Amino acid sequence: MNTSESLLAELARSEKPIGVGIIGLGAHGSWAERSHLPALRAVPGYELRALSASSKQSAERSGQKHGVSRTFGTAAQLVACDEVDLVVVAVKVPHHRELVQTALSAGKSVLCEWPLGNGLAEAEDMAQQARSHAVPTVVGLQARSHPVLAYARELVADGYVGEVLSTTVVGSGGAWGATVGPNDRYVLDAANGATLLTIPFSHALDGLASVLGEPEELRIQLVSRRTSAVDTESGQPVPMTAADQVVASGRLPGGAVATFHYRGGMSRGTNFRWEINGTEGDLVLTAPIGHPQLSPVTLEGGRGTSTALAPMTVPESYVRVPRLEPRTDAPAYAVAHAYRQFLDDLREGTSRVPDFAHGVARHRSIASVMTAA
Repeated sequence: MNTSESLLAELARSEKPIGVGIIGLGAHGSWAERSHLPALRAVPGYELRALSASSKQSAERSGQKHGVSRTFGTAAQLVACDEVDLVVVAVKVPHHRELVQTALSAGKSVLCEWPLGNGLAEAEDMAQQARSHAVPTVVGLQARSHPVLAYARELVADGYVGEVLSTTVVGSGGAWGATVGPNDRYVLDAANGATLLTIPFSHALDGLASVLGEPEELRIQLVSRRTSAVDTESGQPVPMTAADQVVASGRLPGGAVATFHYRGGMSRGTNFRWEINGTEGDLVLTAPIGHPQLSPVTLEGGRGTSTALAPMTVPESYVRVPRLEPRTDAPAYAVAHAYRQFLDDLREGTSRVPDFAHGVARHRSIASVMTAA
C-alpha cells in the first residue's frame, strides 16, 4: 500500500483492526477519556494502541489507567509509531494545526476534533496539507451521526412533515454564562477559537444541515451581554471576550426559513429545542443541553389530523453501536456512530463522515458575522 488511504481501506475491508493513537488522552476526565476512549472500545474494527499527553510522566499515568502500553510524551513520537494507522487529535483548538501537521507529515490519517482550526485560514491550510498527502481525514462534527438525527433525516426525506416551511433552534451553551470552571476558562477568550459560535452553535448548525440541507444566505450576529464570568474555584471574575449570544437566520434549499438563538450558560427553561415545521406535520428534537453532539436527544412528532406531539422511537436499524447507551454514554454515543460510519466509508468508498474539506466549508459558513456590543 502506497498511501494511508489505501492502507486504512485495506484494513477496514479485511476486518483487521485499525490502530489508533490519541493525542490528548489524559487520566483526569479529558474529552478524549469521556468520548473517544469508550467510543473506540465499543466499535469493532478499531484498536487503541498508543497515546500521548503533555509529558512522558503524564502519558505513563494515563496509559496505566486506561490499559494502553505505548505511551509517549510528544506527538512526534506517537505519529512515528508503526502500530498507529489513525491519529486522533483531541486537544484544545489552538494546538490543532501544529499537531495535525505533525501527523500528516508522518503520512498518517487524522481525526481532528472540531473546530478544525482556530479560524478559517488554519482550517484551509490543514485541508490543503491533507490533500497533498492523499490521506483520509475526519473532523469531529459528529451530531449528524447521532441515530436520532439520522432517523429525522430519513423522516424528512420520506415526507413525514410534507414540505418544510420553517425550522427553529434554541440552545444553551453551558459555558459562557455567569460562572466558569477553572479548566474551561480558555473558552471565554475569543482568540482561542473555542466559542459559543464555533462549538455548540456550529455543531447544531451542522446537524441541522445534515437533516434539512445547508442554509443559504446565513446571517449571524454575535452579541456580548456578559463581559466576565466568576471562576467557581477562586471566586474571582474572569474576562469574557467571546460573545454569549448568537442569533442567526437563513433560508433552506427550497425556501424554508431557518432561525437560531444560542445563549451562554444554562436556562431554567429550554436548553435545546429544534422544531421542524411542514405542510403535513412537525418534528421536535430536544436535549438537556445545547450540545446535540454529546447529549441524549429525544424525538417527537405529529402529522395529519393529530393536534399534539407524540414520542417517536428510533428504529433499531439506526443504532449501529449497541454497546453504548444514549443517556449514560452520551458524550461517546454520537462519536462512536461517527467511527462506525467511517469504517463503512472506508469499506464502501462513501464519504458520509465529515472530512477536512467539510470542516473548511463549515468554518466558511460561520466566518462572516456581525458583532454588536
